Amino acid sequence: MKTDFPFETLTERTQKMLADFQADYPLEEAVKKRLTPPCFAFLGQDLWETSVLALLAGKNLLLVGDKATGKNVLAQNLAYLFNRPIWDISFHVNIDAMTLMGSDTLREGSVMFRPGPIYQCAVHGGFGVLDEINMAKNEAVAVLHAVLDFRRVVDVPGYERISLHPATRFIATMNQDYLGTRPLNEALLSRFAVIAMPPLDQKRAMTLLQRQFPSRTQSELIPYALLFEDIRKKVESGEISSSALDFRGLLDAFDMMELGMNRADALNLGLVNKCFDPYERELVNDLIRARFSSARKR
Repeated sequence: MKTDFPFETLTERTQKMLADFQADYPLEEAVKKRLTPPCFAFLGQDLWETSVLALLAGKNLLLVGDKATGKNVLAQNLAYLFNRPIWDISFHVNIDAMTLMGSDTLREGSVMFRPGPIYQCAVHGGFGVLDEINMAKNEAVAVLHAVLDFRRVVDVPGYERISLHPATRFIATMNQDYLGTRPLNEALLSRFAVIAMPPLDQKRAMTLLQRQFPSRTQSELIPYALLFEDIRKKVESGEISSSALDFRGLLDAFDMMELGMNRADALNLGLVNKCFDPYERELVNDLIRARFSSARKR
């Protein structure tokens, strides 16, 4: 088990199975650069254990949740814990079958095959993160069907048909409220074990802030965790959009404050100005003023 990153503790039985997995599928030297420690540890003991066991059982995961629930953080943590290289695939309108599988390219006067991320995952036993999979168009979805079900094969037109490496897994993420998304068809949905991501509550936000900024005291960090909780409640009640519900933005604000920027300006850049509606910006500013007695002081 890796000990250089503060992962949540797994049960002894799960740790043993995970150690066996790592021993059975050592990381190839050629893809070691794709194994990088995540910036944040994912919090949530029950969800952490469930995710690991599902992957050990050979399942692919679909992480479903609202903004700021840590879907990509969990995916990156899992790839690192399993000691597997990771390929990130962000779906949009230009992602087609050739982008995923690979295509011919001209190199030094010869036509050669340039492998895509799905092909690379299949060959090297990688973890493929299918980000915002509900934005994928039909051509891209068709490629995923064979690699996600019991066949576990990649059919490269004009080249070969290869079986997936035993360690290959795919972790998809989706947010149903984003512009351009659509419901997953049942055939694709049935190929995943689905995990509903809980919202980032005050307690978890506080823990993340303490881990990211250990030099700050608890009394200094509590108002920011409470501010994030205030924004989340406003979003849930429909009073504002989810634009300001951005934990990355809160961390960015802290980074800027660490360099000397005053709190008001940092929070404006990290949170407030992400609301393009003037009324929403004022509501978020009201929340900030309510949490801090002097908005211009750190």
